[in-house]
Amino acid sequence: MEAKHEKFQRLIEFCRTLEPVPTAVAHPCDRSSLEGAIEAAKLGLIAPILVGPRAKMEAVAAECGLDLSGCRVVDVPHSHAAAAAAVQLVREGQAEALMKGSLHTDELMAEVVRRDTGLRTSRRVSHCFVMDVPGHEQPLIISDAAVNIAPTLEEKADILQNAIDLAHALRAQEVRVAILSAMETVNPKVPSTVEAAALCKMVDRHQITGALVDGPLALDNAINLEAARIKKIDSPVAGRANVLLVPDLEAGNMLAKSLSFLAGADAAGIVVGARVPIILTSRADSVMTRLASCAVAALVAKARRDSAKAVE
Repeated sequence: MEAKHEKFQRLIEFCRTLEPVPTAVAHPCDRSSLEGAIEAAKLGLIAPILVGPRAKMEAVAAECGLDLSGCRVVDVPHSHAAAAAAVQLVREGQAEALMKGSLHTDELMAEVVRRDTGLRTSRRVSHCFVMDVPGHEQPLIISDAAVNIAPTLEEKADILQNAIDLAHALRAQEVRVAILSAMETVNPKVPSTVEAAALCKMVDRHQITGALVDGPLALDNAINLEAARIKKIDSPVAGRANVLLVPDLEAGNMLAKSLSFLAGADAAGIVVGARVPIILTSRADSVMTRLASCAVAALVAKARRDSAKAVE
């Protein structure tokens, strides 16, 4: 079995060869969020712009022995102002990524999705976990387990395209998406199986592009070749999926946490579909998870720059 964190280590080492991504860090006013930003800066993954009450951030830094001297600080009075100012830095082109500090996710995302001053695009915003599962050959992308609670078919199409684009940004040689349900046959009594079939037809019609997509598939025959063989599923995806599209937030959250707490996986979290990648971390996240989340954002930002240059 491979060493723990090996895939994330490779990801971080590659991103250290890139230019640091200017990143607006909203309200990093506790140890975990401030230390995560500073450690990512030390590795050259991001160039943090710390947005929050200066006195509070400096007090946390002093208490934890962190050096803020190389960081730009934007002084605002409270967390709501920090979220708004961080989003504004992105809108002004001063930041290419957004990072959550010690404020509630809802508070940050409310500013992101504002119609007049936010970071909306034509695409639905969605969340992806990039999972480093010990013993599994490559990272697994799971979406959506944190933002869209019970997505419609239309919203799932955007969630799927966002996840495919992320897999390409992470340099996957071939993107293979399994649309998960409790079974691998279409059953009108199980809506997720019908929506899976519709999504596959949308892929056939080039409404969703960039990947091999199959579904419905149960989890076992999505990621295990022997399970797919036993069930006689003839598919280029079955048993080999590297992206898992879940039916709803509850299923995705339980799947990701099962992998983390039962299989020892690490889960980097990122929101895609906005103008820039948004790094979502929790106070319980390890330093490795925080660094990997920054590395994922760095690759997404690079893919956006490369795409913009290609258009020019």
